[in-house]
Amino acid sequence: MALALSPAARGFVQRYGTTLACAAVFAGFALSTQHFLNPANLLNVLKQISYLTVIALGFTMALIAAELDLSFANVASLCSVVAAGLMHAALPVSHALLASFAVGIGIGLVNGWLVTGLRIPSLVATLATATIAAGLAFLITGGVAYVGRLPPSFLFIGRGELLGVPMLIVWTVLAVVLAQFFIKQTRTGIHMVCTGEAEDAARLAGIPVVRLKVLGLALSGLGAAAAGIMLTASLSSGSATIAGDFLMRGIAAVLLGMTTVEPGRPNVPGTVIGALIIGMLTNGLTLLGATYYIQDIVLGVIIIASVAVSASQMRRAAFGVPR
Repeated sequence: MALALSPAARGFVQRYGTTLACAAVFAGFALSTQHFLNPANLLNVLKQISYLTVIALGFTMALIAAELDLSFANVASLCSVVAAGLMHAALPVSHALLASFAVGIGIGLVNGWLVTGLRIPSLVATLATATIAAGLAFLITGGVAYVGRLPPSFLFIGRGELLGVPMLIVWTVLAVVLAQFFIKQTRTGIHMVCTGEAEDAARLAGIPVVRLKVLGLALSGLGAAAAGIMLTASLSSGSATIAGDFLMRGIAAVLLGMTTVEPGRPNVPGTVIGALIIGMLTNGLTLLGATYYIQDIVLGVIIIASVAVSASQMRRAAFGVPR
C-alpha cells in the first residue's frame, strides 16, 4: 500500500527533497567508503567544490534574470590565462587581478549587449562568446600553460588559510553570503528576480529590464573570473583549459539547486546544495573506485532529472520562450 502524505508533508518533500537527498548521499558514502568521513577528505571536498560553487553562483545570477550563459567555463579559463600571463610578465598582482576581473565582467557585458541589443538568444550568443574566449586563451598561451613563478601573495588566494580555514572556503562563503544578500535584500536584486519571473510585468512596473539582464550576465562573468583566479592560485598555473570541466558541472549544480528551497527557480542556497551533492558524488565515487565515465553518466542523469523539474525557466532563458 502506498504511503499517503499529508499536504504539508508533501509540500515539504517537494521543497526540500533534494536537500534530504544531499543528506542521504552523505550518509550513503559515509557507510560504504572507509575514508569518506576522514576530516582531511571532508575538507578536501569543501575545497574542491569552492570553484564549482563560485562559478555556479555566477550562472545563477544570469538565470535569475532569465538569461543563459554557456560561456562561463571558457571565460574562467581565459581569466586564468590573463592573470597568470601578466604575472609571468612581472606585472604586480593587483594589476593581474584587476585585468582578470575586467575581462570576465567585460565578456559578460558583451553577452548582455548581444542578447538585449542585437536580440540574439542567449543560448546562441554565449556559445559564440565561449568560442571566442577559448580562442583568445589559446592565442595568448600558444597552447602552453603558464606553470609556477607566481608570487606568494597571489598563491595565498588559493593556498592560504585564515584562522585555520582554507582561503578557498573563505572566498566561497563570502561569495555565497554576498550573492544571497544581493538577491534577497537589495532593490536591484529583487527587481532582477521580478525580471526573470515576469519580464513584461516588470517592464510595465518601470523596472529597467534590459539593464538587469545585462547585469545578470555581467555577474556571471564576474563569477567566472573569480573561479578562474581561485583555480590559478590553487594550482599555481594558468591554462586555456583549466576550467573546461566546469561547464556541465556548473549547469548541473544550478539546475539541481532549482529543485530545492525554491523549486523551479534558480536560487543561491539551492546552487550551494547542488554543488555539494556533485562534489560528494565525485569524491565518493572516486573512493569507491568508479571510473571517470561512471561519474559522467551520473552527472548526465542529474542534469536530465533536474531539467525535468525546471524546464520552464531554462526554456525562457535559452530562447526567450514564455511559460
